Amino acid sequence: MRATLEDNILLIHAEDVPPYKKGGSVVRNSYFWALKSISCYAPRGGNWEFDRPVWVALNRMLLSFAQSGYLGISETALEFPSDVIIPPELRDVSSWH
Repeated sequence: MRATLEDNILLIHAEDVPPYKKGGSVVRNSYFWALKSISCYAPRGGNWEFDRPVWVALNRMLLSFAQSGYLGISETALEFPSDVIIPPELRDVSSWH
């Protein structure tokens, strides 16, 4: 998922947030609600925002869903622009693109 940082807020690109699909996969829908529940702002069609106090929880959640084997790496990893310093709390689940 494409991500960036602005004023200690992690932004996940709107096109990369997991979609909720009525009648869809239980794992994917659980992933959607889990991410939404710890976001500080998750508008429909907009970038999702995560403030710094939840970054450790976000890291653990992304690792857990990645290890489940039900979701691909592109759905559970954060991809930052090459000029962004990845915070320590997110290093386990992040890379540069």
